[in-house]
Amino acid sequence: MFTKVALKDWEQLVQKQLKTEDIYSLLTKENLEGLKVNPYYDTVDKPLANLPKIEESTHLVAPYQERLKEHAFAFLLCQNVEGLSEKAIFVGQADILKTLKYQTDNQYYALIDVFDEQAGTLSEDLAQELLNAKFTRNIAIDVALHQNAGAAIYQQLGIALAKTKELVEVFGKDILKKLIIRIAIGSNYFFELSKIRALKLIYNQLSKEFSLDEIPYIFAETTLRNKSKADEENNLIRSTLELAAAMIGGADAVFANDYKLQNNTELSQEIAFKQQIVLAYESIINVFEDASNGSYFIEDLTQQIAEQSWQYFIDIEGCGGYLNSLKSGKIQKDIYTQAIAEQEWVETGKIKLIGVNLYPQLEKKRNAETLYSEKEIKPIRLAQMFE
Repeated sequence: MFTKVALKDWEQLVQKQLKTEDIYSLLTKENLEGLKVNPYYDTVDKPLANLPKIEESTHLVAPYQERLKEHAFAFLLCQNVEGLSEKAIFVGQADILKTLKYQTDNQYYALIDVFDEQAGTLSEDLAQELLNAKFTRNIAIDVALHQNAGAAIYQQLGIALAKTKELVEVFGKDILKKLIIRIAIGSNYFFELSKIRALKLIYNQLSKEFSLDEIPYIFAETTLRNKSKADEENNLIRSTLELAAAMIGGADAVFANDYKLQNNTELSQEIAFKQQIVLAYESIINVFEDASNGSYFIEDLTQQIAEQSWQYFIDIEGCGGYLNSLKSGKIQKDIYTQAIAEQEWVETGKIKLIGVNLYPQLEKKRNAETLYSEKEIKPIRLAQMFE
């Protein structure tokens, strides 16, 4: 048993060691998410109950390869593949729906979003086709796009709720049981872990508005935003931390994008997938329901993110909902402002990318304003400025 140290006693000890009474200015680190992070936690105001997930064991999803057929139990398909047995099949593209051959011993999940972010429209025909298909989960709410475009965490989750509510208004509340929330996991390990937990909180809160008690099915993939063409092996280190955050945070399925951004091969895809295998089989972190529950730091971050995200959702609803906010340009401008701020932190070295702006420091080749647009949500990697 550890002896609990009161906050006041901790402050006195640190003041003595740092030889200053103003310890918080030295120990508090600024962040772009607007979250308050304390250097020490001895309690949490409102402890949370365990935040469950839907899958008992997180699916480790591989891009389909013949040589992984016997080693992977979940595949992401971008083309029709026959002969797969006792697998979890994640379908990534709508154009294979009509040729998809269902097998009764497989489970099928759609990672297909029915929103067109550029046109500001919702395809009801595609949504209906997906709802009529033999999927365990029928429609994806894709906010991985927004993370890769530079959106803040609260923006990503607020947008996820706004898109969800838009579907409920069209297809009814039972669609809450048929959705997958597709997210991308960034490099801020504890923030991203808390993001997944916060998503569960606010999705459940939204479902209660419709007299349901649902939790989201979460498909988490590694981000491309912090990846670089230079020293691509560094991308493996980044994505390993992202996968760990996804599993510990309680995602139902995880997927590792190829760490090679160019000249990728079947081998590089296999290596990316086997990151998940090492984490799951060596650390067994894919089986816990809510491993970080009880951590004062994570609990506090979770609740801050949930509150920020819910407020952003309310703001979007106040502007007429997600589609109206797209058409007015609100969503695009909000993401643009956040993305430019993040890019400036990379440019000035406040965000460090090994092999890009540190060890060695590459020369900047493009300005942030030429990379981003206020009128378009598009994926931009932070390293593109230097490539």
